[in-house]
Amino acid sequence: MPSRKTPSQPETSPTPGRAGEPLRTRRPRGLGAEIVDSLAAGIRDGQLQPGDKLPTEAEIMARFDVSRTVVRESLSRLQASGLVETRHGIGTFVLAPQDAGNFKISAEDFATVADVIAVLELRMSLETEAAGLAAQRRTPDNLKAMENALHAFDDSISRDSDAVPPDFQFHMEVARSTGNRHFADLMNYLGTMIIPRTRVNTALSAPEGRLNYLQRINAEHESIYNAIRDQDAEAARAAMRTHLSNSRERLRKGNNAHTMQPQNDPAAAQIPRPQANATGTQEGIKLYDN
Repeated sequence: MPSRKTPSQPETSPTPGRAGEPLRTRRPRGLGAEIVDSLAAGIRDGQLQPGDKLPTEAEIMARFDVSRTVVRESLSRLQASGLVETRHGIGTFVLAPQDAGNFKISAEDFATVADVIAVLELRMSLETEAAGLAAQRRTPDNLKAMENALHAFDDSISRDSDAVPPDFQFHMEVARSTGNRHFADLMNYLGTMIIPRTRVNTALSAPEGRLNYLQRINAEHESIYNAIRDQDAEAARAAMRTHLSNSRERLRKGNNAHTMQPQNDPAAAQIPRPQANATGTQEGIKLYDN
């Protein structure tokens, strides 16, 4: 009996096209994946620079011989990957590379009083433990550096300063006293912008109210210092938590306040400024601290 020969299956098969269009050969890979890989490679290799506009949907359709639906799905995948953004009615543009894996807090993260409170809450968890470790590990040099910051704070008060630099310096010295460089590195990264007085407008505060306020701040610092000096870790944690909690509560009470805007920012003129009341403090602003 003659053997029956079974025809082998072709690796590709024709795909019906629209009326009047030639038949397309279906490629074994996903069509969308091919488009995504090609465009992503062009972005990574620098052929497409940040700000460049991608080819139009029609151009991509012609280049890859695919439908409009496939093109749009591919662009959506690129957008979800953070490589491009689509501006409706204009086109799709390449975005600058993002450091998605890096922790970041910028000035934009202090746009509202709620933002300042959010950073304070982060500091509470960080600096409370730092104070406890500092009490266990501080050296005579660490204590001297904290004392210098306390004295500098007092000097700033007498010079009618906002005392922001020595305020930050005290918290930095506590971080250094942990003996763990990561605490100090993070504080150094955040910088003086973590001090709410640099972000919240207290310019209309009366001098006598402001003086009492700053003296209270430094008294809280002294409580932290005393606990660290006495190597009482629990007392140091409690003093730091109390200090930052007090700051948060003062900010919450002043939740109608606005953070500072640059002098040349047109939006600044649109922000209503609180009026000073009979006690000399701003209505809605209760003299915030760090």
